[in-house]
Amino acid sequence: MRSMSAGARLTFDSNILIYAADRDAGPRHAAAEALVARAAYTDCVLTLQALAEFFAVATRKKTVSTASAIAFVDGWQNVFRTVSATPESLRAATHAVRDHRIEFWDAMLWAVAREAGCRYLLSENFQAGRTLEGVTFVNPFAPGGLPEEVERALGEG
Repeated sequence: MRSMSAGARLTFDSNILIYAADRDAGPRHAAAEALVARAAYTDCVLTLQALAEFFAVATRKKTVSTASAIAFVDGWQNVFRTVSATPESLRAATHAVRDHRIEFWDAMLWAVAREAGCRYLLSENFQAGRTLEGVTFVNPFAPGGLPEEVERALGEG
C-alpha cells in the first residue's frame, strides 16, 4: 500500500461499503466501488463497526448473498487495517451524542475514526463538510464531487 501524507487517513461508513457491493445501486455503486478501490492504495482504515453493519445490512436486505458478504468482509480486511472501539471511544461517542446531537452509532463510528487518526469519514449520514475534533465528514455523492483535499488524499489509485 502507498503511504499518504500525514493527517490524511480516511475511513468509510457502512453505507459506502453497501453501495460498493450492491450492483443494483446504479451510479452510487460505481462511485462507491471506485472509492474503495482507490482507497486500497492509501492510508485508509475500516472500523469493525462499519464492517459489521455492512454484513448485517447486506444479508438482511439481500443486497448480496451471505457468501458474497463474507467474501467482501474478508477481502476488505485483507486490504485495509481494521480498527475497533475502545473504552475511550465509547466515552467520546456518548459525549458527542450529548454535545453535538449525533445519533449514537454514528457517534461511535466518528469516535473510532478520530481515535484511529482519520482526517476524513466518508458517509452520506453526517453533515457534509462539518469537522468535529479533526474529523471531516464527506458525502462522496454530494453534487460537485469530492472536495479537492479528499481527491488529493485518494491520489491516483
